[in-house]
Amino acid sequence: MNRVFSGIAVAALLLASTFTAVSARADDLEKIKAAGELKISMSGQYPPFNFVNDQNEVVGFDADIGKAIAERIGVKGTIITTAWDGIIAGLLANKYDTVVGSMTITPEREKVVDFVGPYYHAGRAVFVNEASKVQSLDDLKGKTLGVTLGETHEKWAREKGGWNIRTYKGLPELLLELRAGRVDAIVVDNIPIMVAVKETGEKVRKLNTPDIEGGAVAIGIAIRKDNPELKAAMQKALDDMLADGSYEKISTKWVGSDIR
Repeated sequence: MNRVFSGIAVAALLLASTFTAVSARADDLEKIKAAGELKISMSGQYPPFNFVNDQNEVVGFDADIGKAIAERIGVKGTIITTAWDGIIAGLLANKYDTVVGSMTITPEREKVVDFVGPYYHAGRAVFVNEASKVQSLDDLKGKTLGVTLGETHEKWAREKGGWNIRTYKGLPELLLELRAGRVDAIVVDNIPIMVAVKETGEKVRKLNTPDIEGGAVAIGIAIRKDNPELKAAMQKALDDMLADGSYEKISTKWVGSDIR
């Protein structure tokens, strides 16, 4: 009898603790509103989505989207930069409230965080110097690829194999290394590179890889799990922006077109 009671008691305690944890997490929106601030994380190393300008301000598409969402839920948006490879860990450790940092929605990430969105779509692409003799992925066998540490492109490059891999903090470093010839190609999202080519005349060429894995992926806004009120409020804010033209205005400003 004691064993049965003990089992029931333990189950009740587990249920109570689970309910308490879920309830506490579900209060994130209330806590954010009480603080008057939504803490938004991004790397600050991914132009034109997020980067540091000449005034030492973090700006870009992600920054504007994050701040606009914060404004629509009635609080101030505060940008916090952190290294990409530890950005989810920081979210889970309550260092900030959300990640608006061009994060690809993947099954692995969905196990530990929830996503609002997607708020835009992008695709994996491989770029080489304009004068490079490389024409295909096969031509890169045994050569050196540059990737951003912690991105899904790094995982793809390691799983595919057949080349040497060097990791970097973000796109500026990748372009610098490619320009200097220290890497033979870089694996990145296609949109930021196209913007760089348009704005700075970067001398790069996109390889023709029509069947590349990740060629068109959904990009989401990460929040901690079990926060239905926060998720609903942020999703509504995003949906309203998509409907009233403000999203398109931000997208055109930073990227040159609507990338929803």
